[in-house]
Amino acid sequence: MVKLGTNYLELGPRDGFHFEYDAPSKTKPTLVFVNPLTGSTAAWQEVVAPRCREAGLGTLCWNFRGQADSPFSDNLVLNADLIVGDLLTLLNVIKPPTPVLVGLSVGGLYACRGALAGASVVGLALLNTLRRMGPRLAWVNDAMLAAVRVGGFPLLMDLYLPLLTGQVFQAENRAKYLTAGSYTPLDPNHGHFKLMEAAGSTDWDVPYERLDLPVLTITGMQDRVFFDMDDVKLLRQRLPRADHLEWNDAGHLLPLEWPARLADALIDFSKRFD
Repeated sequence: MVKLGTNYLELGPRDGFHFEYDAPSKTKPTLVFVNPLTGSTAAWQEVVAPRCREAGLGTLCWNFRGQADSPFSDNLVLNADLIVGDLLTLLNVIKPPTPVLVGLSVGGLYACRGALAGASVVGLALLNTLRRMGPRLAWVNDAMLAAVRVGGFPLLMDLYLPLLTGQVFQAENRAKYLTAGSYTPLDPNHGHFKLMEAAGSTDWDVPYERLDLPVLTITGMQDRVFFDMDDVKLLRQRLPRADHLEWNDAGHLLPLEWPARLADALIDFSKRFD
């Protein structure tokens, strides 16, 4: 039985998820942020969500089961079906007015699947989501899991941040990394490990043609891991009502690299739903 508490939605004795909701002013829409696999509400709440609230928008941030303050039962598989189901539950319980789903990376895939599953949303913003799974990305996903198995997230970040981020972020943040010394394996029972482990079975073949609502895609052109221009162009053509932005100085992690610019793009996109 679902039980609503303060910033927590209880799904069972050992299951639930943390959320942070701020209602919009007047008739403004609500941005519902959908994390990537190892994300958290903090990534949105540092700059993006507060800037959107200053413009009168509502914001709803939440952590998947397995992310911070969102517990899960033993032996529960933290896969896409579970995450999309939790998204639908969150929307049904909180009932944010005029919701627009904003998903980063695989979070955009979950947002698409939520909309296709019947979520009453008015728009989608897909941030570095458009990709097709093939041998290279399957290898990358397996390698990322292997990295945290050996050295946890410090090793993963040291290996992949230079590839995931743009040159501006690299130049400003290089000194913060490669400082871990000895790396520590991530506990296989940790929620992030479970999320990454289950992600290998995620179906990326979304029927984009059925997303008949306004969509904004933002692509970081300096993403050296997930970005493939041919795939992005192909998938864009399948979205019936989409606008597209290309940021030449950005990589994959837009809320981290260019949070104010991202907020402004979301504010502008949201104007069509006032």
